[in-house]
Amino acid sequence: MLMKEYRICMPLTVEEYRIGQLYMISKHSHEQSDRGEGVEVVQNEPYEDPNHGNGQLTEKRVYLNSCLAGLEQLFPKYFMLQRRPGIIILTQSQCSFLPKFSIHIETKYEDNKGSNDSIFDKEAKDLEREICFIDIASDEIPERYYKESEDPKYFKSQKTGRGQLKEGWRETHQPIMCSYKLVTVKFEVWGLQTRVEQFVHKVVRDILLIGHRQAFAWVDEWYDMTMDEVREFERATQEATNKKIGVFPPAISISNTSMPSSTRSAPSSAPSTPLSTDAPDFLTVPKDRPRKKSAPETLTLPDPSKKTF
Repeated sequence: MLMKEYRICMPLTVEEYRIGQLYMISKHSHEQSDRGEGVEVVQNEPYEDPNHGNGQLTEKRVYLNSCLAGLEQLFPKYFMLQRRPGIIILTQSQCSFLPKFSIHIETKYEDNKGSNDSIFDKEAKDLEREICFIDIASDEIPERYYKESEDPKYFKSQKTGRGQLKEGWRETHQPIMCSYKLVTVKFEVWGLQTRVEQFVHKVVRDILLIGHRQAFAWVDEWYDMTMDEVREFERATQEATNKKIGVFPPAISISNTSMPSSTRSAPSSAPSTPLSTDAPDFLTVPKDRPRKKSAPETLTLPDPSKKTF
């Protein structure tokens, strides 16, 4: 298990951020979905969480076909994502070779610049974790995802006058809020656990950075919306996205024959891992890796014709 706490500051208030986040997630999911690839919404309804209050309970299937080219036998056809107030859980579908893989994200918002060091004391007070600040203006993103129109260093909102964020903006900008995210990744496979968990955190960090840049860069599109209006936008966009993906029943069988790799590339702005027909380096066990001394090199079975007493 590898746990990290991400802190992403935004030049918004918490209430503005709630609307902007919903708008960004819906629009981004629709833009990056295609037939058989993307995010399919299977449930979205009002939900009251005892700790985080009222919100929505959303269940989604996340199809990552092109991202897993050449690895179809190791990974499931899709992952299940459940989102409820303050919590996101991503797990593999039942028909998977992965023994135990999950991503758990706990989220809290405050109107500050990421200065609350005890915000997750109830959830992880005694657990070791790394604190990672994500700066939407200064942190670099992969070149293939970069758009100048979504760069907070150059973008300036016509409706709010905010933008063109300079180095050190978090110290002086008003308004400012912080999205605190406690991310736990589990991949319990000996020999691969550390590298896979680190790799997944890298992907999560990139997605958080790109998504929050977009939420701010699209502020003029959602700034005048009420919560009811953004919920209606979410509903309509989800219906359109599901039609765009198409209907695909859950996988219920396991085949020993590798499926052909997808030849379609991911959209240039999609926050996904590089595509390849070969297994990525993090899934390759080094040939010169020393064996554990407790593990025997060979296993000798007793001769059944010779009884021992």
